[in-house]
Amino acid sequence: MAEKQGVRRLGQQAVGVVEDIGLFIILLATIVAAGQEIWHMVESGTVRLADLLLMFIYLEVVAMVASYWNSGQLPVRMPLYIGMVALARYLILDMKAMDGWRILAVAGAVLVLGLAVLVIRYGHLRFPYGATDQKVIDKK
Repeated sequence: MAEKQGVRRLGQQAVGVVEDIGLFIILLATIVAAGQEIWHMVESGTVRLADLLLMFIYLEVVAMVASYWNSGQLPVRMPLYIGMVALARYLILDMKAMDGWRILAVAGAVLVLGLAVLVIRYGHLRFPYGATDQKVIDKK
């Protein structure tokens, strides 16, 4: 029995190391991408709305990595926020080249993501995790 516990503990540590390496790579890649974007803005001498929205996406990714490192959990809302900003950026950049139906589809997708955030927030407030539910989630 003790041997099985040792193997389980070793496996959990290995998964933790792989998660940390993956998070570090994501963080490093995001910092490099943000640096490249800043360099592009400096070289061009202009800051466009699309550049600012892209910087917000990078900032959200960094915040998501920090949140995961701090709590060990990834809030589902954060990727939804990133998706909403990414779709808004796409809409802003390519609106002139889009037909009406595509614009409506992208706007509808942003609306669906926004509604998903509201449903998730409402669910957390209305049906909070109990102490036993949280222990099960923490073990996963």
